[in-house]
Amino acid sequence: MTSTCCSCFQGLTGNKKTEFHRRRSGSWQPNASLIPDQMTNAWASPVPRTQPGNSPQSPGDLDLVLSGMDTDAQLAPIKMKSINNRRSKFEVEQLTMSPGSLPKPLTAHEREQAIRRLEPTATFEMLNEVPDEVLEEASPQAQELRRKLTKGATVVFVSAGYPGKRFIYERAAALGVKSVILDHPDSWSKGLVEEGIIAKFLPVDMSQSSDEVFKEAVRAISELGKDGITGKADGVVTFVELSVPLTSRLAEVLGLPGMSPAAVDAARDKHRTRAALKKAGLPTPANFLIKQCSDLKAAAEAVGFPAVLKPVSGAASLGVKKVLSFEELESSYREVAEELGGLVVSSGALTKATNGIKGVNASSVVDLTVLLEQYLDGPEVDVDIVMSDGEWRYAAVSDNGPTSEPYFQEFWGLCPSLLSKQQQTELKELAINSVKVLGFATGVFHVELKYTSTTGPQLIEVNARLGGGPVRECNRLVWGVDLVEEAIFCALGIPARPYSPPTPNTCIGYTFVNAQKSGKLTSEATAKFEAWRKLPNVLSSVPLAKTGDTVVGVKDGLSTWLCELVVTGKTSEEALKYFLKLENDAAADIE
Repeated sequence: MTSTCCSCFQGLTGNKKTEFHRRRSGSWQPNASLIPDQMTNAWASPVPRTQPGNSPQSPGDLDLVLSGMDTDAQLAPIKMKSINNRRSKFEVEQLTMSPGSLPKPLTAHEREQAIRRLEPTATFEMLNEVPDEVLEEASPQAQELRRKLTKGATVVFVSAGYPGKRFIYERAAALGVKSVILDHPDSWSKGLVEEGIIAKFLPVDMSQSSDEVFKEAVRAISELGKDGITGKADGVVTFVELSVPLTSRLAEVLGLPGMSPAAVDAARDKHRTRAALKKAGLPTPANFLIKQCSDLKAAAEAVGFPAVLKPVSGAASLGVKKVLSFEELESSYREVAEELGGLVVSSGALTKATNGIKGVNASSVVDLTVLLEQYLDGPEVDVDIVMSDGEWRYAAVSDNGPTSEPYFQEFWGLCPSLLSKQQQTELKELAINSVKVLGFATGVFHVELKYTSTTGPQLIEVNARLGGGPVRECNRLVWGVDLVEEAIFCALGIPARPYSPPTPNTCIGYTFVNAQKSGKLTSEATAKFEAWRKLPNVLSSVPLAKTGDTVVGVKDGLSTWLCELVVTGKTSEEALKYFLKLENDAAADIE
């Protein structure tokens, strides 16, 4: 088969009309009847302001579906099923000693040699037919052209994540992508083949070590295109944190567009991240690497108090704790070591062991290296960034509500931010510069920062992936930018130039309703969670706990998330007041 996709563009370059064809893309087509159409029509601009025109999207179409979304945090744990009930060596390595046994990044010469040996992808050949000035344009018309260039491409998604990430594969299918998911044989996602959402499922034994998973993945991806269902791989991408190092190396060895493995490794190591920022002259808090108990005194002298103890490589807020004195440092170090020794790994996410589920004994796998870092006060924010061709193309600032100390558990978020335009601009600049300093040139990033009272913006961490929870929907509904779509463009080597209106389409607020006290959740509470769905301006209400569940209150440790609530408002202030009122109404429903 020589072509299954033929598109043209006209009006972007005068009267010139050019057609392009995708060769040998395979026969599979998505089941269009199952694909929902999810595109909807005093802040810092989220895009470089050189874009013409007005927003083509309607702010009234807010068809949000969040049921079962992965929040990348401590939801109810799901025990991973491994072949012969073996613990996943791959996930343990990526949690506690990333990049583990994965191969070292190629040198520039080795990568060049790998690319020269490989045939150009069909997407690359099509891009060569499009004038550069068209690909550089950020407009609704150019965005539609990028979608047409994506149609028919074979994209490998490494690890499916939770079932709540289904929206990713639905969006890919809506774009006409021939999606291939590579995951453990018992992954929920293999059922998407029968539904017509994805073209193929590649089973890989994820209970193996990282190097074995890598080799098996390379073999499986290299076979694509031979059966006529899909074409050869045009790109590889992941939306799962633990699979980012693996994906970057797969792209490298296969000669496909992707993130630098060296940059990925640096971003996942908090100590290396701090060192890179310091070397570049960017603001960074005082910090000290603790490898054993004997390092505690030197760490205390170097950093001082208050300080924050955190794993060098971690997820969500697990293992992170504020300490006020040397005595607290000693006791918290032991506590963190115990906490990291009792983890549950599930679909690429990390959670504490509960309800009799045994966790990973991390102390038997690797050194429990942690970082002592200067405490940062002030409001926490997220900056969602799209990088392409070495420059930022989109960067939107969202607020995180005050975290619950000493464990820094997140409660709520707002988009767009309530901070001043000047503060947002400073935060954006640090986030973008941090991504660049680490060595990234292309991709979608979720960057966490704080705006401190003494030193201004400070980086918390760079995540080389789309953020979890409602992050995708907040950016899509508020600014009209679909980060799933942009990540797919980046994986294919299509220049990402998202179009965004000069003012927000709407304002979004969300909260993970926390148990205010310990006890059992009542039926009154769960009834309210269900009733919220019918209220005006409530986009989603997803219960995370059931009637009768034993829950932990905010004063007794890491509190239990009861419900994920998302609302809209004319302003961010209005959205904030609305969800706080609803949350307060349910505060007493624990006995």
